[in-house]
Amino acid sequence: MKLAVVLALASVAMAAKLPLTNPPVAILRSSQVNPDEFGAHSSDFEAENGIVFQFSGSEGAAGGANMVGSFSYPQEDGSLAEVKFVANENGYQPESSLLPVAPAFPHPIPQFVLDQIEFACLEDKRKALEAEEDM
Repeated sequence: MKLAVVLALASVAMAAKLPLTNPPVAILRSSQVNPDEFGAHSSDFEAENGIVFQFSGSEGAAGGANMVGSFSYPQEDGSLAEVKFVANENGYQPESSLLPVAPAFPHPIPQFVLDQIEFACLEDKRKALEAEEDM
């Protein structure tokens, strides 16, 4: 028991000497408009570390929320990451050069994929025939 108390005190003393890894970040600008009678609302803020976020929205036809907005933040290489978005009955739809892009379709399907599809079809047919024979 004494050892546990000594270890706890030593841990607290050592932790007090560690530098803060995430110092507080000041909010430079912040505004918020709460929903009105039609559900319209908006919010935006800008932080000291370069993060900027803004959105506005309203009640959707089906009772959900429709929103449009954007956010940005500085990256380690000094460039600015920017994302614009729409969120509505069709889901969250971000737009940014940071997001991966699927290859254009139709793209060539590799032969090994075609072979596997053919194998699966033959296997399904074989199992169907075996099921008929067992009846």
